[in-house]
Amino acid sequence: MPRSNQRVVLVIGASSGIGRACALELARRGNRVYGASRRDPADLADERTSIEKVRMDVDDDASVRAGVRSILEAEGHIDALINCAGFGFGGALEDTSDEELRAILETNVLGTLRTCRAVLPSMRARGGGTIVNVSSIGGRIALPFQGHYSATKFAVEGLSESLRMEAHPFGVRVVLIEPGDFATGFTDARKTVRDGEGDGPYAKAFARALAVVEKDERGGASPASIGRLVARILDARSPRLRYTVGPLFQRFAVRAKSILPSRFFEWGLRKYYHVG
Repeated sequence: MPRSNQRVVLVIGASSGIGRACALELARRGNRVYGASRRDPADLADERTSIEKVRMDVDDDASVRAGVRSILEAEGHIDALINCAGFGFGGALEDTSDEELRAILETNVLGTLRTCRAVLPSMRARGGGTIVNVSSIGGRIALPFQGHYSATKFAVEGLSESLRMEAHPFGVRVVLIEPGDFATGFTDARKTVRDGEGDGPYAKAFARALAVVEKDERGGASPASIGRLVARILDARSPRLRYTVGPLFQRFAVRAKSILPSRFFEWGLRKYYHVG
């Protein structure tokens, strides 16, 4: 039997960064929160929160289905899904192996789709629900030596746009959040493509670009503001498709891309990231 009539929220990638910030903020606001992660999110609690932990590997369809089923058996419904799981590679696309590209696509794109598919039947049956997919400003602007990550986030953007239209007749709302740079564990977790290590033709430009990227990330704001944004989205009667958040100049860059000729915009990015 369902344990409560509270809003039930499943947060994917709740062990750190944006996912953890969302889980904590939503729990503090009285939601019934399930925090899902591949590893045990041991610190997903404080004196003001109560968060249920769920082991879930978004690369594994059976794991996702089992995790969602356990929540539905306990609560009877899932009102919102917050997709925050993902990781990034650094390096030149030419140096990227098929194995590495498949790995990031598996988690960032297929993992997002798996969790959406798992919750949609119950949301459709209830006639409502909200899916928030955390994309990135890198899903609107491709960055040098971050092409693998941008490719996955461009894909999440397209999936979310289509799903929003497909799910609308069933009362299910689909929303994108596009963060810029925030201070999370994402920086330290970034991987470098194996063939990008050493003294290859891209090595010096990659090192310069990565230094800029990491400086901006480490100087970013706390992801707590994204948790507050997600809470407002869940309370909104008619949320927008996109919410772009982060430093002002990064949000401006998203708008500038649609206005400036591409050669000028690309020139600005190359100069900013010191790639020539």
